[in-house]
Amino acid sequence: MKLFFDLFPVALFYATFQYARANAELAAAKATAWFGFIVSGGVVGPKEAPTILATVVVVLAIAAQIAWLLARRKPVSAILWVSLAAAAVFGEATVWFHDPAFIKWKFSLVYWLMGISFWVSAQFFGKNLIKALMAESLALPDTGWRSLNLAWIAFFLFMGALNLLVAYNFSENVWFNFKMFGSMGLMLLFVLGQGLYLSRYLKQEATDNQGQA
Repeated sequence: MKLFFDLFPVALFYATFQYARANAELAAAKATAWFGFIVSGGVVGPKEAPTILATVVVVLAIAAQIAWLLARRKPVSAILWVSLAAAAVFGEATVWFHDPAFIKWKFSLVYWLMGISFWVSAQFFGKNLIKALMAESLALPDTGWRSLNLAWIAFFLFMGALNLLVAYNFSENVWFNFKMFGSMGLMLLFVLGQGLYLSRYLKQEATDNQGQA
């Protein structure tokens, strides 16, 4: 359920783009009718319509996530608020200027903000955000938590750079496929690698518990 919730905006972003790309004339007509008032010149062409519609959808999807959490009186993470703000600002710029570069930069910005927040929290406030998120379900020595925090910082910085590398060197369709499948695949590989790294601590903890018994 949590995985579906996290993937919800990106999945809608991808699906909207692919549908609009396959029906470009219809997408342009609908985008002009629905969003012409927030588009420079008031007209959306077939070429930019898929990205513009996908951008509007991803902003609405993130807003819907936050509304759903608030309605259920559940906490909304800071990163979700940041993601909404970035999507709204860069998304509006994408729509107004007919330029997908803005929404592409949004994803890198969120990655980098996450990496920087992890680093700043540990470096200047002595707070390990990974430990704060996982301490209740996992016991690690301080060296393990530091290594894990650094690994996430490096991953976020890498993903932000890779996103722009793909965005500026390949077609929009390739970039959308990367957002849906490539970035998720890399996240999965990273989490699996993290699991292998943590397994040594779990094995050590199990050995220690057996020794105490």
